Amino acid sequence: MDDTEPGSALRYPRGSLVLLAGLPGAGKSTLLNRLYGLSGEETAPVPAGDVRIIDSRQSRNWWARFLRPLPVRLRTPLVHVTHVWRIGRAVLAGHGVVAHTRGTWPHILYCFAWLARRRGGRLHLILIDVDPATARAGQFARGRAVTGVTFARHCRRWVPLIERARGGALPPAAGVTVLDREAADRLRTIRFG
Repeated sequence: MDDTEPGSALRYPRGSLVLLAGLPGAGKSTLLNRLYGLSGEETAPVPAGDVRIIDSRQSRNWWARFLRPLPVRLRTPLVHVTHVWRIGRAVLAGHGVVAHTRGTWPHILYCFAWLARRRGGRLHLILIDVDPATARAGQFARGRAVTGVTFARHCRRWVPLIERARGGALPPAAGVTVLDREAADRLRTIRFG
């Protein structure tokens, strides 16, 4: 578990890559909006001192002007590749990073952990754990829901991930913090250094 100030702050070493993960609709973007003043209209990573805040919406917004006529099924891979590339680029540039991720693809976590270690940092995870019904309601509230099949696949991957995290470790992460919705609402800052 990472060093925390109960209910208010999470602290990480300078140069860390902090991935904020959860089911679609769990509140990841909402938390980034609140902590960093994001509007959801950004098209590029947002600097916060030497830290870069990277939400997948930034890539989706950047591509929207070019890909709007295409079906979502064709846009999604480009958005995801751009998002992952932006995270990797910020890590390799030596920045601390707070980034949105679904967190259910182990190969991506291992790749990010390797990149962070190459720059002398470590990968840390913040998992927002809400029940699937709450996450599904969150999707509809934001006006953007994934298909039932896609959501079911995320849920199947999420359950073993969160069980391992609650057991105290989740390789390849150096640290993992699990927050329920109330704890996420109480979080006031993520600090580096």
